[in-house]
Amino acid sequence: MADLTRRRAIVAAGALASSTLLGGPGWLGRCRAWAADQPFRPEKGAKLKLLRWSGFVQTGPEEAAFARQIAAFTAVTGVAVDVQSVPLDQVPLKAMVAANIGGGPDLIWSLNDDAHLIPEKLVDVSDVAEHLGSRLGGWYPVAKAYGMHNGRWVCLPFAVKGYYLNYRISWVRDAGFDVFPTDLDGFMRLAQRLKANHHPIGFALGNAPSDANNWCYWLLWAFGAGVADPDDLVTINSPQTIRALEYVRELYPNMVDGTLSWGDRDNNEAFLKGVVACTNNPIVDYAKAVAEGNPIAEDIDHAFFPLGPSGTPAEFQIMYPMMLFKHSRYPNAAKALLAFLMERPQYDDWLHSAAGYLTQTLKAYETNPVWTEDPKRAVFRDATARSKSFAFPGRLCPAASAVLSDLVVVQMFAGVASGQESPKVAVEIADKRIQRYFRG
Repeated sequence: MADLTRRRAIVAAGALASSTLLGGPGWLGRCRAWAADQPFRPEKGAKLKLLRWSGFVQTGPEEAAFARQIAAFTAVTGVAVDVQSVPLDQVPLKAMVAANIGGGPDLIWSLNDDAHLIPEKLVDVSDVAEHLGSRLGGWYPVAKAYGMHNGRWVCLPFAVKGYYLNYRISWVRDAGFDVFPTDLDGFMRLAQRLKANHHPIGFALGNAPSDANNWCYWLLWAFGAGVADPDDLVTINSPQTIRALEYVRELYPNMVDGTLSWGDRDNNEAFLKGVVACTNNPIVDYAKAVAEGNPIAEDIDHAFFPLGPSGTPAEFQIMYPMMLFKHSRYPNAAKALLAFLMERPQYDDWLHSAAGYLTQTLKAYETNPVWTEDPKRAVFRDATARSKSFAFPGRLCPAASAVLSDLVVVQMFAGVASGQESPKVAVEIADKRIQRYFRG
């Protein structure tokens, strides 16, 4: 244990030295000034445990920046922070275990609506949220949707992972489009021409909790449909849903074979190998191509999801909130850490290091140079502003969460795309499944 502690100290010291070089000689001084002036006073002898998700493709710099901020916080407050990482799919389970046993990490950097499943186990962080919001341009609406439960902030929405259309520039031009279409009619024409040119599109319709839900919820909302309304009345069986299903029935023949069994990694592989001309993903494919010196990087760009009959952007992006548990012995220290991580210049440094993979939840950070130094990142700047919670237009609740995790919407679209079900039958099946969740 002593050796492990020593190694952690060495890592923290290295991270802090790196941060001083990166932020300039005055950065640590500004951190000390913040510590002297900020409103959340750590308890005497405070020490914290924070559990976060482990890195994805091309997120090493983000994790290094996070370590820099943690080391700086310890340096200016004296509060030791033990950060542990686990794969993302394990984080929600560990959050539920911590809530049930009343012990474990003080803070968990979690996923989407986890806080709404255990609100009674979490510290009210309204004071932190209001403090940050008043100083940093305010929170985006979707951040408030995920952050607030029954009028109080039960978590701090830290960042959003944006998914947009990744496409091959030359192939889109060969299909007769100088710019990527901004409406569904244009998107259909592009898909048809790409397929005719032997460059099909490809979107996951299998067991892909991130990628499949992302584009299927967007298409549902683009037509003005939704799973349920704010009063928890199930609304999936509607003319708008039928029209969305009719659209996917026409779109599917322009996809590469096999998308009905695609998971979250299959579209990445297909896109980077040139098997498909367009798919939905975060910026990871472009970042990977750049990092590896792959010449395909020059031919990759990103586009917003096209607008549909609803006329307004409505996209499902993934939220990463931080939760503070009531079993923590040091809630003030934890609040101070949350505030520190999202203040300038810490968050600016961290956001820049993510290189477009993660997007801010406070509006002031729209001006971070990460969004302008490479034009191919630009669309991801607006991921939070254009996003809705996955329960939209309804409220976050266990039933909506179950519909998402069980891929009900995805399977509805897949049933029609495969030809196994008509739009009418598919929506009736989905309606029966969703009704059971909401009645339960």
